[in-house]
Amino acid sequence: MERNYTTQMDSARRGIVTPEIETVAKKEQMPVEKLMELVACGKVVIPANKNHKCLNPEGVGSMLRTKINVNLGVSRDCKDYNIEMQKVMSAVEMGAEAIMDLSSHGNTSPFRCKLTKECPAMIGTVPVYDSVIHYQRDLDTLTAQDFIDVVRLHAQEGVDFVTLHCGITRKTIDQIRTHKRKMNIVSRGGSLVFAWMCMTGNENPFYEYYDDILEICREYDVTISLGDACRPGCLADATDVCQIEELVRLGELTKRAWEKDVQVMVEGPGHVPMDQIAANMKVQQTICMGAPFYVLGPLVTDIAPGYDHITSAIGGAIAAMNGAAFLCYVTPAEHLALPNVDDVKQGIIASKIAAHAADIAKGIPGARDIDDKMADARRKLDWEAQWECAIDPETAKAIRADRSPEHDDTCSMCGKFCAVRSMNKALNGEHIDIL
Repeated sequence: MERNYTTQMDSARRGIVTPEIETVAKKEQMPVEKLMELVACGKVVIPANKNHKCLNPEGVGSMLRTKINVNLGVSRDCKDYNIEMQKVMSAVEMGAEAIMDLSSHGNTSPFRCKLTKECPAMIGTVPVYDSVIHYQRDLDTLTAQDFIDVVRLHAQEGVDFVTLHCGITRKTIDQIRTHKRKMNIVSRGGSLVFAWMCMTGNENPFYEYYDDILEICREYDVTISLGDACRPGCLADATDVCQIEELVRLGELTKRAWEKDVQVMVEGPGHVPMDQIAANMKVQQTICMGAPFYVLGPLVTDIAPGYDHITSAIGGAIAAMNGAAFLCYVTPAEHLALPNVDDVKQGIIASKIAAHAADIAKGIPGARDIDDKMADARRKLDWEAQWECAIDPETAKAIRADRSPEHDDTCSMCGKFCAVRSMNKALNGEHIDIL
């Protein structure tokens, strides 16, 4: 059926209930009218490219369930697309709402098309990565039009959201040189744009030709994820002049996108000390007028390589509790290597725990229901019911099976000293046998 609206934002503003809005409202236990108000004013986005036919739509906004994104993709050192597809399907099975293809090697277009043909999760990309690969030319030989054409290509292929580093300009070059950050720019896309500006002497094409990009996104209903090129890559750089100045520009770009009915998310830090996370969320909400905030972590310490899924989950829970809407997972391989299948699982589980904990704290309708079911199952020592409630039942089962107890109504930690077992028997007037 032909669409009689351009974007989800356009439909909401015109009072048209799209299939995507209807689906998201049911998932979020929210009246359709309320959801439409939030989409219309930009506080909720529903990334849904009109060419992504198998999409199971999701809403992203601080008043909805916190969503998680999984990054994957091939590199020159790890280039097996079959393994990446295995990661994709595993991520979807574990509940990831979005997949970002960050491939930096090979023929990327067929893989993207396979994703938008077969994967029901939202699909995101970073077109600037793909520009060098697509044209097979050095960065400084690419033109502004080359970058814009790749954005169009991704839109045509069904990508639901694109990260665009629109917020750094030639002014940023002077700021980076003047303020002497410890880690400079750690955003891969941001560093490519920065390098291109330095080598060519031109303005950031994603900023200079932003209106052209908006027309592409409007045509295909692609959500813009405004990338934070100056996100802090270490605690020392958190909430500095470069980060905040870029955020101010992202606020301006958000408003310009809304004027064209284009949906926007804003990306955020990065590495941030725990005591600064809530303030970062508040500043973003103010400057970007409530546009959904998409954060990488934040990682709350710099010294845990191999465990950064944990440092990220700590920061992610605090961020989501204070207004972040979308958590980009971090795996144990962060800073070290391309994540393997097990790393992806560890990253997803950590992010899902953070998102769920934040949803409980925010009072999202129904968020705590599963926790209450788990409490009932534990009180009854009903192991099968506990597996049904577990965020990762296979790991829980494996641990219990590996260290199985003598008696099925206990575990190998407490045995007959189990407090739950003792209380059940005491309250039922039964003899409590310990020895």
